[in-house]
Amino acid sequence: MTKAMKKFIGWLIAIVILFILFVLTGPFYIVNEGKQVVITRFSKIVDSHEEAGLYIKVPFLDQVTEYPKLILSLDGDPQSITTKENQYIIVDTTSRWRITDPVAFYQNFQTLDNAYNKLSDIVDSSCRTVITQNRMSEIVRSSNIINERKNTEAEKDEETKEIDKLVNADTVNEVVTKGRSELCRQMTAKAQDEVRGWGIELLDIVPRQVKYSAELNESVYNSMIKDRNQVAQAYRSLGEGKKAEWLGRLENDKRTIASEAYRKSEEIKGAADAEAAAIYAAAYNKDIEFYTFWKSMESYKQNLKDYPATYSTKMDYFKYLYGSDGKR
Repeated sequence: MTKAMKKFIGWLIAIVILFILFVLTGPFYIVNEGKQVVITRFSKIVDSHEEAGLYIKVPFLDQVTEYPKLILSLDGDPQSITTKENQYIIVDTTSRWRITDPVAFYQNFQTLDNAYNKLSDIVDSSCRTVITQNRMSEIVRSSNIINERKNTEAEKDEETKEIDKLVNADTVNEVVTKGRSELCRQMTAKAQDEVRGWGIELLDIVPRQVKYSAELNESVYNSMIKDRNQVAQAYRSLGEGKKAEWLGRLENDKRTIASEAYRKSEEIKGAADAEAAAIYAAAYNKDIEFYTFWKSMESYKQNLKDYPATYSTKMDYFKYLYGSDGKR
């Protein structure tokens, strides 16, 4: 092997070793799908990438900070807020946001934790500002369908109308002019104005739970219990009225049926008595003496059955019990 060849091989080995050392220092990095990165050198931003791929950096000098491109959620802490009617309510919100400019985001926050803390304060502030300017009905309702149902009163049956009168169901609720959806848009717009230029897009803010404060819970529950008891009492009163009505009808029907039955029975008895009288008359005309004897026997059986002995001076009544000589 010549001297030149040895020198060439030595340089080749040196180059390979340097290349391996270069690769081992980590000059390459990968940006995955759904990620975006900011490259800093001595705390100064030198580059950023929002597309997935393989990229090169200066080893030991460049730092890669990775942020998600996906939509992120922020669950706020429940907070006590006063409505326009000075009612204290507990509002628990959730919001969605994403990083649209990683460079601006790094300049303002650097880390996601810092962004969460700052964004949470902004969301709570915008939520409080909007809610304090509106009534409770605007916060919990999105339409006036509860009042529109009143227009279908004509479709209800008489019993339902009567129940509604007993429980004062004609009360009209407050008319909603904005509604919950519009208030959510206002919260989002107000918060978005404050984070403008921070590399953040706030998609929405939604109150996931709205409830009365602990001080009002008991009074609200008592009011609901009173209302339900009133409705229950109305149904009981209506039921008692219907019961009395049906019992009255029952008694009238019983009297009507009994009267009609008595009338028919009297007609039947009258017809039977007439027929019996006709039969008796026909029998009497055929044999008067036998008819008189038969009627006397029937009378004895009816009148003397409870008497062991009979004493009377009226002998005509007992003429069939004694002979012509006065003996039995």
